[in-house]
Amino acid sequence: MKRFFLLIALMLTLPLAESCARQQEIRTVAILGDSYSTFDGYIPEGNACWYFTTPQGENDVVSVEQTWWHQFCEDGGYELIMNESYSGSTICDTGYDGADYSDRSFIYRMNLLVSGDRTADLIIIFGGTNDSWANSPVGELKYGDWEPVEMYSCLPACCFMLDHLTTRAPESEIVFVINSELKDEITEGITEACAHYGVHSLLLKDIEKKWGHPSILGMSQINEQLTAFIAGLK
Repeated sequence: MKRFFLLIALMLTLPLAESCARQQEIRTVAILGDSYSTFDGYIPEGNACWYFTTPQGENDVVSVEQTWWHQFCEDGGYELIMNESYSGSTICDTGYDGADYSDRSFIYRMNLLVSGDRTADLIIIFGGTNDSWANSPVGELKYGDWEPVEMYSCLPACCFMLDHLTTRAPESEIVFVINSELKDEITEGITEACAHYGVHSLLLKDIEKKWGHPSILGMSQINEQLTAFIAGLK
């Protein structure tokens, strides 16, 4: 009887132990993003930037401390080991006016997140906005046997990216942050692709934007929604 109660007690403590273990595992963060995740001096040299210490039009973000990712790392006690963000970049290789973005697309830069000695405990993908705005070809979801030409369409390129990252970083938590107000077929396609690959997806809601980009308030709202989402995974 004593062994029975000990077994029950052990079973009850396992979920708590697993939750604590996961919480301890998330110590480092890497970001694969576009303009929403940039700030001058905090992204790789040569990557296009949108946020600076001087305001962009009506947007009021002028300090790195006001960005969603800086707040997220500060509030959570995380170390940001890479911010691979590039303003205007698309997931696929088709950019604005049909230009070839294969030198800046997410599927080009994704390799930088898993090519070094350290792979982050948490990988945050924040993309799809420019695919929607640039009217890049949407394409169809496809989970293997990709052809090079399919990398010029958003959804097959997204699948290719998620397949690559989940394969190369199997121990990392991966969260795909999906902007509000994108084309429905892109939002729905990314969500479905994430479900297929076991990647967490967060659809942002009611984010304040100025000049199409998160304002100080919008940045805070992104941090709040992401922080709550991550807490729900533990």
